[in-house]
Amino acid sequence: MQLLKRLSNTFQKTRSPLGFFGTQRRFLNLHEFSSKELLNKFGARTQKFIIASTPEEAEKQAKKLKGELVIKAQILAGGRGKGHFDNGFKGGVHVVKDVSEIRPIAEKMLGNRLITNQTSPEGVKVKKIMIAESIDLAREVYFAILMDREAGGPVMVASPQGGMDIEQVAHSHPDAIFKEPVDIFQGPDAGSLDRLADKLLFKSDSLKKQAVQQMRSLYDLFIHLDATQVEINPMAETPTGDVYCVDAKINFDDNAQYRQEDVYKMRDVDEEDPREVSASSFNLNYIGMDGDIGCMVNGAGLAMATMDIIKLHKGSPANFLDVGGSANEKQITEAFKIIQSDPQVKGILVNIFGGIMRCDVIASGIVAAAKQIGLKLPLVVRLKGTNVDIGKKILNESGLKVSVVDDFDQAAAKAVSVSK
Repeated sequence: MQLLKRLSNTFQKTRSPLGFFGTQRRFLNLHEFSSKELLNKFGARTQKFIIASTPEEAEKQAKKLKGELVIKAQILAGGRGKGHFDNGFKGGVHVVKDVSEIRPIAEKMLGNRLITNQTSPEGVKVKKIMIAESIDLAREVYFAILMDREAGGPVMVASPQGGMDIEQVAHSHPDAIFKEPVDIFQGPDAGSLDRLADKLLFKSDSLKKQAVQQMRSLYDLFIHLDATQVEINPMAETPTGDVYCVDAKINFDDNAQYRQEDVYKMRDVDEEDPREVSASSFNLNYIGMDGDIGCMVNGAGLAMATMDIIKLHKGSPANFLDVGGSANEKQITEAFKIIQSDPQVKGILVNIFGGIMRCDVIASGIVAAAKQIGLKLPLVVRLKGTNVDIGKKILNESGLKVSVVDDFDQAAAKAVSVSK
Protein backbone atom coordinates (compact mmCIF):
# COMPACT_ATOMS: atom_id res chain seq x y z
CA MET A 1 0.00 0.00 0.00
CA GLN A 2 2.93 2.35 -0.59
CA LEU A 3 0.90 4.20 -3.23
CA LEU A 4 -1.71 5.09 -0.62
CA LYS A 5 0.91 6.35 1.81
CA ARG A 6 2.39 8.59 -0.85
CA LEU A 7 -1.10 9.66 -1.88
CA SER A 8 -1.94 10.65 1.69
CA ASN A 9 1.37 12.48 2.17
CA THR A 10 1.05 14.37 -1.10
CA PHE A 11 -2.43 15.67 -0.39
CA GLN A 12 -1.10 17.40 2.73
CA LYS A 13 1.63 19.33 0.86
CA THR A 14 -0.68 22.11 -0.22
CA ARG A 15 2.04 24.78 -0.23
CA SER A 16 4.71 22.60 -1.81
CA PRO A 17 6.00 23.52 -5.29
CA LEU A 18 5.94 19.80 -6.01
CA GLY A 19 2.73 18.11 -7.09
CA PHE A 20 1.49 14.54 -7.20
CA PHE A 21 4.12 11.88 -6.63
CA GLY A 22 7.07 14.27 -6.90
CA THR A 23 6.29 15.77 -10.30
CA GLN A 24 6.71 19.51 -10.71
CA ARG A 25 3.75 21.68 -10.00
CA ARG A 26 1.53 22.24 -13.07
CA PHE A 27 0.43 25.73 -13.99
CA LEU A 28 -2.95 25.00 -15.57
CA ASN A 29 -5.92 25.29 -13.23
CA LEU A 30 -9.39 25.05 -14.74
CA HIS A 31 -12.70 26.43 -13.56
CA GLU A 32 -15.32 23.89 -12.56
CA PHE A 33 -17.40 24.53 -15.67
CA SER A 34 -14.39 24.00 -17.94
CA SER A 35 -13.66 20.64 -16.31
CA LYS A 36 -17.29 19.61 -16.78
CA GLU A 37 -17.14 20.61 -20.45
CA LEU A 38 -14.16 18.31 -20.91
CA LEU A 39 -15.91 15.47 -19.07
CA ASN A 40 -18.94 15.83 -21.36
CA LYS A 41 -16.73 15.85 -24.44
CA PHE A 42 -15.39 12.42 -23.55
CA GLY A 43 -18.74 10.92 -22.63
CA ALA A 44 -18.67 11.21 -18.84
CA ARG A 45 -22.06 12.08 -17.39
CA THR A 46 -22.53 15.37 -15.54
CA GLN A 47 -25.52 17.47 -14.57
CA LYS A 48 -26.86 19.72 -17.32
CA PHE A 49 -25.56 23.26 -16.75
CA ILE A 50 -25.18 26.72 -18.24
CA ILE A 51 -22.64 29.53 -17.77
CA ALA A 52 -23.51 33.20 -17.40
CA SER A 53 -21.54 36.45 -17.14
CA THR A 54 -24.46 38.80 -16.42
CA PRO A 55 -27.63 38.54 -14.30
CA GLU A 56 -29.70 38.92 -17.46
CA GLU A 57 -27.90 36.05 -19.17
CA ALA A 58 -28.22 33.90 -16.06
CA GLU A 59 -31.99 34.36 -15.90
CA LYS A 60 -32.44 33.72 -19.63
CA GLN A 61 -30.17 30.66 -19.89
CA ALA A 62 -31.49 29.08 -16.67
CA LYS A 63 -34.89 28.65 -18.35
CA LYS A 64 -33.30 25.83 -20.38
CA LEU A 65 -32.81 23.84 -17.17
CA LYS A 66 -35.33 21.84 -15.16
CA GLY A 67 -36.13 21.30 -11.51
CA GLU A 68 -34.12 22.50 -8.53
CA LEU A 69 -31.04 24.47 -9.58
CA VAL A 70 -27.61 25.04 -8.04
CA ILE A 71 -25.85 28.39 -8.56
CA LYS A 72 -22.08 28.35 -8.15
CA ALA A 73 -19.66 31.28 -8.31
CA GLN A 74 -16.77 30.33 -10.59
CA ILE A 75 -13.40 31.11 -9.03
CA LEU A 76 -10.21 29.05 -8.80
CA ALA A 77 -10.49 28.38 -5.07
CA GLY A 78 -12.25 25.95 -2.77
CA GLY A 79 -14.52 26.71 0.16
CA ARG A 80 -16.97 28.66 -1.98
CA GLY A 81 -20.08 27.43 -0.17
CA LYS A 82 -18.88 28.79 3.17
CA GLY A 83 -17.39 31.96 1.71
CA HIS A 84 -18.77 35.49 1.68
CA PHE A 85 -18.73 38.44 -0.72
CA ASP A 86 -17.29 41.89 -0.16
CA ASN A 87 -20.85 43.27 -0.40
CA GLY A 88 -21.92 41.17 2.61
CA PHE A 89 -23.71 38.43 0.65
CA LYS A 90 -23.13 35.01 2.18
CA GLY A 91 -22.13 31.90 0.26
CA GLY A 92 -20.75 31.27 -3.22
CA VAL A 93 -23.09 28.29 -3.73
CA HIS A 94 -26.90 28.53 -3.55
CA VAL A 95 -29.79 26.18 -4.30
CA VAL A 96 -33.05 27.58 -5.71
CA LYS A 97 -36.37 25.97 -6.61
CA ASP A 98 -37.50 28.48 -9.22
CA VAL A 99 -35.86 30.39 -12.07
CA SER A 100 -37.27 33.64 -10.67
CA GLU A 101 -34.77 33.38 -7.81
CA ILE A 102 -31.76 33.30 -10.15
CA ARG A 103 -31.37 36.97 -11.08
CA PRO A 104 -31.30 38.47 -7.52
CA ILE A 105 -28.59 36.00 -6.49
CA ALA A 106 -26.61 36.52 -9.71
CA GLU A 107 -26.65 40.29 -9.09
CA LYS A 108 -25.09 39.77 -5.67
CA MET A 109 -22.41 37.42 -7.03
CA LEU A 110 -21.28 38.75 -10.40
CA GLY A 111 -18.83 41.64 -10.29
CA ASN A 112 -18.23 41.22 -6.56
CA ARG A 113 -15.33 39.62 -4.72
CA LEU A 114 -15.74 36.23 -3.06
CA ILE A 115 -13.61 35.58 0.02
CA THR A 116 -13.02 31.97 1.10
CA ASN A 117 -10.49 30.16 3.28
CA GLN A 118 -8.42 29.56 0.15
CA THR A 119 -8.34 33.12 -1.25
CA SER A 120 -6.47 36.22 -0.15
CA PRO A 121 -8.26 38.51 2.33
CA GLU A 122 -9.31 40.66 -0.63
CA GLY A 123 -11.02 37.73 -2.30
CA VAL A 124 -11.47 37.05 -6.02
CA LYS A 125 -13.77 38.91 -8.39
CA VAL A 126 -16.54 36.66 -9.74
CA LYS A 127 -16.88 37.04 -13.50
CA LYS A 128 -18.92 33.93 -14.26
CA ILE A 129 -21.45 31.76 -12.49
CA MET A 130 -22.47 28.19 -13.30
CA ILE A 131 -26.10 27.13 -12.92
CA ALA A 132 -26.68 23.38 -12.92
CA GLU A 133 -29.60 21.04 -12.48
CA SER A 134 -29.54 19.65 -8.96
CA ILE A 135 -29.49 15.89 -8.50
CA ASP A 136 -30.32 13.77 -5.46
CA LEU A 137 -27.38 11.72 -4.26
CA ALA A 138 -28.20 8.29 -2.88
CA ARG A 139 -24.53 7.42 -2.51
CA GLU A 140 -21.14 9.04 -3.14
CA VAL A 141 -17.90 7.30 -4.14
CA TYR A 142 -14.39 8.40 -5.08
CA PHE A 143 -12.56 7.68 -8.33
CA ALA A 144 -9.27 9.02 -9.69
CA ILE A 145 -6.63 8.25 -12.31
CA LEU A 146 -3.08 9.27 -11.44
CA MET A 147 0.24 9.04 -13.23
CA ASP A 148 2.38 7.03 -10.80
CA ARG A 149 6.15 6.74 -11.08
CA GLU A 150 6.36 3.54 -9.04
CA ALA A 151 3.80 1.76 -11.21
CA GLY A 152 5.46 3.09 -14.35
CA GLY A 153 2.20 4.50 -15.70
CA PRO A 154 -1.40 5.31 -14.81
CA VAL A 155 -3.10 3.93 -11.71
CA MET A 156 -6.84 3.99 -11.05
CA VAL A 157 -7.67 4.71 -7.41
CA ALA A 158 -11.16 4.22 -6.00
CA SER A 159 -13.01 4.23 -2.70
CA PRO A 160 -16.66 3.67 -1.72
CA GLN A 161 -16.15 6.52 0.77
CA GLY A 162 -16.56 9.50 -1.55
CA GLY A 163 -17.65 13.08 -1.01
CA MET A 164 -15.04 13.62 1.70
CA ASP A 165 -11.32 14.37 1.92
CA ILE A 166 -9.61 11.36 0.41
CA GLU A 167 -6.47 11.96 2.48
CA GLN A 168 -8.54 11.40 5.60
CA VAL A 169 -9.87 8.15 4.17
CA ALA A 170 -6.32 7.05 3.31
CA HIS A 171 -5.24 7.83 6.87
CA SER A 172 -8.15 6.39 8.85
CA HIS A 173 -9.46 3.65 6.53
CA PRO A 174 -6.67 2.58 4.15
CA ASP A 175 -8.54 -0.68 3.53
CA ALA A 176 -11.32 1.37 1.90
CA ILE A 177 -9.06 2.53 -0.95
CA PHE A 178 -8.42 0.29 -3.93
CA LYS A 179 -6.03 0.62 -6.86
CA GLU A 180 -5.64 -0.90 -10.30
CA PRO A 181 -2.49 -0.23 -12.36
CA VAL A 182 -3.12 0.32 -16.07
CA ASP A 183 -0.96 -0.75 -19.01
CA ILE A 184 -0.61 2.59 -20.80
CA PHE A 185 -0.29 0.82 -24.18
CA GLN A 186 -3.43 -1.30 -23.73
CA GLY A 187 -5.63 0.84 -21.49
CA PRO A 188 -7.81 -0.50 -18.65
CA ASP A 189 -9.02 -4.05 -19.22
CA ALA A 190 -12.57 -5.19 -18.52
CA GLY A 191 -11.50 -7.20 -15.49
CA SER A 192 -9.91 -4.25 -13.66
CA LEU A 193 -12.91 -2.00 -14.38
CA ASP A 194 -15.36 -4.66 -13.19
CA ARG A 195 -13.35 -5.19 -10.01
CA LEU A 196 -13.41 -1.48 -9.21
CA ALA A 197 -17.15 -1.27 -9.91
CA ASP A 198 -17.64 -4.11 -7.40
CA LYS A 199 -15.32 -2.45 -4.84
CA LEU A 200 -17.33 0.77 -5.24
CA LEU A 201 -20.43 -1.25 -4.30
CA PHE A 202 -22.47 -0.66 -7.43
CA LYS A 203 -25.04 -3.44 -6.98
CA SER A 204 -27.24 -3.77 -10.06
CA ASP A 205 -26.04 -4.73 -13.53
CA SER A 206 -27.21 -1.36 -14.84
CA LEU A 207 -25.25 0.61 -12.22
CA LYS A 208 -22.12 -1.50 -12.79
CA LYS A 209 -22.36 -0.98 -16.55
CA GLN A 210 -22.72 2.79 -16.10
CA ALA A 211 -19.83 2.95 -13.62
CA VAL A 212 -17.55 0.99 -15.95
CA GLN A 213 -18.48 3.26 -18.86
CA GLN A 214 -17.81 6.37 -16.76
CA MET A 215 -14.40 5.05 -15.70
CA ARG A 216 -13.51 4.16 -19.29
CA SER A 217 -14.56 7.64 -20.50
CA LEU A 218 -12.47 9.25 -17.78
CA TYR A 219 -9.45 7.19 -18.81
CA ASP A 220 -9.93 8.29 -22.43
CA LEU A 221 -9.89 11.90 -21.23
CA PHE A 222 -6.80 11.21 -19.12
CA ILE A 223 -4.84 9.83 -22.07
CA HIS A 224 -6.03 12.04 -24.90
CA LEU A 225 -5.62 15.32 -22.96
CA ASP A 226 -2.20 14.44 -21.47
CA ALA A 227 -3.54 14.64 -17.93
CA THR A 228 -1.47 13.76 -14.88
CA GLN A 229 -4.54 13.48 -12.65
CA VAL A 230 -8.29 13.12 -13.12
CA GLU A 231 -10.11 13.10 -9.79
CA ILE A 232 -13.89 12.66 -9.45
CA ASN A 233 -15.10 13.37 -5.94
CA PRO A 234 -17.84 12.52 -5.76
CA MET A 235 -18.95 10.09 -8.42
CA ALA A 236 -22.56 9.65 -7.38
CA GLU A 237 -25.37 7.15 -7.61
CA THR A 238 -28.87 8.65 -7.71
CA PRO A 239 -32.11 7.15 -6.31
CA THR A 240 -33.31 6.72 -9.91
CA GLY A 241 -30.36 4.46 -10.74
CA ASP A 242 -28.05 6.82 -12.64
CA VAL A 243 -24.32 7.44 -12.17
CA TYR A 244 -22.96 11.00 -12.38
CA CYS A 245 -19.56 12.68 -12.19
CA VAL A 246 -20.54 15.49 -9.83
CA ASP A 247 -17.23 17.27 -9.20
CA ALA A 248 -13.90 17.00 -11.01
CA LYS A 249 -10.29 18.08 -10.60
CA ILE A 250 -8.00 17.68 -13.61
CA ASN A 251 -4.25 18.33 -13.77
CA PHE A 252 -2.34 18.48 -17.05
CA ASP A 253 1.25 17.90 -18.14
CA ASP A 254 2.82 21.24 -19.11
CA ASN A 255 5.20 19.44 -21.45
CA ALA A 256 2.24 18.55 -23.68
CA GLN A 257 0.89 22.09 -23.93
CA TYR A 258 1.93 22.33 -27.59
CA ARG A 259 -0.58 19.62 -28.54
CA GLN A 260 -3.35 20.65 -26.13
CA GLU A 261 -3.94 24.22 -27.32
CA ASP A 262 -7.73 24.00 -26.92
CA VAL A 263 -7.37 22.93 -23.29
CA TYR A 264 -4.87 25.67 -22.46
CA LYS A 265 -7.16 28.29 -23.98
CA MET A 266 -9.43 27.56 -21.00
CA ARG A 267 -6.80 28.95 -18.63
CA ASP A 268 -7.99 32.00 -16.70
CA VAL A 269 -4.84 34.03 -16.11
CA ASP A 270 -6.82 36.83 -14.47
CA GLU A 271 -7.07 34.73 -11.31
CA GLU A 272 -3.42 33.69 -11.22
CA ASP A 273 -0.44 35.46 -9.70
CA PRO A 274 0.76 37.74 -12.55
CA ARG A 275 4.36 36.86 -11.64
CA GLU A 276 3.64 33.17 -12.19
CA VAL A 277 1.90 33.94 -15.48
CA SER A 278 4.86 36.01 -16.64
CA ALA A 279 7.33 33.34 -15.56
CA SER A 280 5.51 30.56 -17.39
CA SER A 281 5.57 32.59 -20.62
CA PHE A 282 9.39 32.53 -20.44
CA ASN A 283 9.58 28.83 -19.44
CA LEU A 284 10.51 29.70 -15.86
CA ASN A 285 9.02 27.81 -12.94
CA TYR A 286 8.02 30.44 -10.37
CA ILE A 287 5.87 30.23 -7.25
CA GLY A 288 5.45 33.28 -5.05
CA MET A 289 5.78 32.87 -1.28
CA ASP A 290 5.64 35.27 1.65
CA GLY A 291 9.31 35.77 2.60
CA ASP A 292 11.84 38.51 1.82
CA ILE A 293 14.75 36.66 0.14
CA GLY A 294 14.36 36.23 -3.61
CA CYS A 295 15.80 32.97 -4.95
CA MET A 296 17.04 32.14 -8.45
CA VAL A 297 18.19 28.55 -8.84
CA ASN A 298 18.55 25.95 -11.60
CA GLY A 299 16.85 22.65 -10.84
CA ALA A 300 13.82 21.96 -8.66
CA GLY A 301 15.78 19.89 -6.14
CA LEU A 302 18.44 22.56 -5.64
CA ALA A 303 15.69 25.20 -5.39
CA MET A 304 13.99 23.27 -2.59
CA ALA A 305 17.29 22.75 -0.80
CA THR A 306 18.05 26.48 -1.13
CA MET A 307 14.76 27.43 0.48
CA ASP A 308 15.34 24.91 3.26
CA ILE A 309 18.80 26.23 4.12
CA ILE A 310 17.53 29.82 4.10
CA LYS A 311 14.93 28.76 6.68
CA LEU A 312 17.68 27.02 8.65
CA HIS A 313 19.43 30.40 8.98
CA LYS A 314 16.21 32.03 10.23
CA GLY A 315 15.48 33.63 6.88
CA SER A 316 12.36 33.37 4.74
CA PRO A 317 12.31 32.66 0.98
CA ALA A 318 10.16 34.95 -1.13
CA ASN A 319 9.76 32.51 -3.97
CA PHE A 320 10.56 29.24 -5.66
CA LEU A 321 12.21 30.09 -9.00
CA ASP A 322 13.78 27.41 -11.19
CA VAL A 323 15.40 28.80 -14.35
CA GLY A 324 16.11 25.30 -15.68
CA GLY A 325 19.27 23.89 -17.20
CA SER A 326 19.50 26.01 -20.33
CA ALA A 327 18.43 29.52 -19.37
CA ASN A 328 19.57 32.37 -21.62
CA GLU A 329 20.18 36.04 -20.87
CA LYS A 330 16.58 37.03 -21.65
CA GLN A 331 15.20 34.42 -19.24
CA ILE A 332 17.61 35.52 -16.52
CA THR A 333 16.59 39.14 -17.09
CA GLU A 334 12.92 38.24 -16.79
CA ALA A 335 13.66 36.23 -13.65
CA PHE A 336 15.32 39.28 -12.05
CA LYS A 337 12.38 41.48 -13.10
CA ILE A 338 9.90 39.10 -11.48
CA ILE A 339 11.88 38.87 -8.25
CA GLN A 340 12.42 42.64 -8.05
CA SER A 341 8.71 43.29 -8.69
CA ASP A 342 7.91 41.72 -5.32
CA PRO A 343 7.87 44.59 -2.79
CA GLN A 344 8.65 42.18 0.05
CA VAL A 345 12.03 41.17 -1.37
CA LYS A 346 15.02 42.72 0.42
CA GLY A 347 17.81 40.60 -1.05
CA ILE A 348 18.46 38.00 -3.76
CA LEU A 349 20.32 34.69 -3.61
CA VAL A 350 21.41 33.14 -6.92
CA ASN A 351 22.47 29.51 -6.50
CA ILE A 352 23.60 27.83 -9.73
CA PHE A 353 25.14 24.45 -10.42
CA GLY A 354 26.84 24.60 -13.81
CA GLY A 355 26.34 21.21 -15.40
CA ILE A 356 24.55 21.68 -18.69
CA MET A 357 24.56 25.42 -17.95
CA ARG A 358 28.08 26.92 -17.85
CA CYS A 359 28.91 29.24 -14.97
CA ASP A 360 30.45 31.87 -17.25
CA VAL A 361 27.27 32.05 -19.31
CA ILE A 362 25.07 32.43 -16.25
CA ALA A 363 27.46 35.05 -14.78
CA SER A 364 27.36 37.09 -18.00
CA GLY A 365 23.58 36.84 -17.98
CA ILE A 366 23.40 37.99 -14.36
CA VAL A 367 25.59 41.01 -15.07
CA ALA A 368 23.68 42.02 -18.21
CA ALA A 369 20.31 41.51 -16.56
CA ALA A 370 21.24 43.40 -13.38
CA LYS A 371 22.48 46.35 -15.38
CA GLN A 372 19.50 46.34 -17.73
CA ILE A 373 16.88 46.47 -14.97
CA GLY A 374 18.94 48.64 -12.64
CA LEU A 375 19.08 46.07 -9.86
CA LYS A 376 19.21 47.82 -6.49
CA LEU A 377 18.71 44.89 -4.13
CA PRO A 378 21.65 43.20 -2.35
CA LEU A 379 22.82 40.26 -4.47
CA VAL A 380 24.54 37.07 -3.29
CA VAL A 381 25.73 34.58 -5.92
CA ARG A 382 27.01 31.07 -5.46
CA LEU A 383 28.34 29.25 -8.55
CA LYS A 384 29.61 25.68 -8.84
CA GLY A 385 30.50 23.58 -11.86
CA THR A 386 31.67 24.16 -15.42
CA ASN A 387 33.82 27.29 -15.91
CA VAL A 388 33.17 28.40 -12.34
CA ASP A 389 36.42 30.43 -12.07
CA ILE A 390 35.62 32.35 -15.26
CA GLY A 391 32.11 32.98 -13.96
CA LYS A 392 33.34 34.34 -10.64
CA LYS A 393 35.83 36.59 -12.42
CA ILE A 394 33.06 38.04 -14.58
CA LEU A 395 31.00 38.84 -11.50
CA ASN A 396 33.90 40.28 -9.48
CA GLU A 397 34.93 42.57 -12.37
CA SER A 398 31.39 43.62 -13.26
CA GLY A 399 31.20 46.67 -11.00
CA LEU A 400 28.01 45.31 -9.42
CA LYS A 401 27.51 45.22 -5.68
CA VAL A 402 27.52 41.45 -5.56
CA SER A 403 28.78 39.01 -2.92
CA VAL A 404 30.29 35.94 -4.59
CA VAL A 405 30.35 33.05 -2.11
CA ASP A 406 31.66 29.52 -2.74
CA ASP A 407 30.04 27.63 0.13
CA PHE A 408 26.30 26.83 -0.03
CA ASP A 409 25.72 27.31 3.69
CA GLN A 410 27.71 30.54 3.81
CA ALA A 411 25.86 31.89 0.77
CA ALA A 412 22.49 31.31 2.45
CA ALA A 413 23.72 32.91 5.69
CA LYS A 414 24.99 35.92 3.72
CA ALA A 415 21.68 36.32 1.92
CA VAL A 416 19.81 36.29 5.23
CA SER A 417 22.27 38.83 6.67
CA VAL A 418 22.03 41.35 3.80
CA SER A 419 18.23 41.09 3.76
CA LYS A 420 17.83 42.32 7.34
